[in-house]
Amino acid sequence: MRTKQPAVYILASKRNGTLYVGVTSNLPKRIWEHRNNVVRGFTNRYHVHRLVHFEMCEWMEGAIAREKQIKNWPRKRKLQLIESLNPRWLDLWEEIIC
Repeated sequence: MRTKQPAVYILASKRNGTLYVGVTSNLPKRIWEHRNNVVRGFTNRYHVHRLVHFEMCEWMEGAIAREKQIKNWPRKRKLQLIESLNPRWLDLWEEIIC
């Protein structure tokens, strides 16, 4: 995985728990920051650290548009997206650091 590549990601506190949708240009670094509570705010406050979905994008503009699209979806649709590719809600952290 290229380190510097736009990505959209979804974090969860647990299966069917609190969700957070974000965008970044460096997925491993950003998820590490969330997992280690470097990022103050929502994910820190609600213990949302499990990477359950991510999509790599060619361009940041596309990643931002996709993030906005997913954020505007109802919760049920976000859950369907996660479960379509990660039905067991596994933490995908290992996939992005290897």
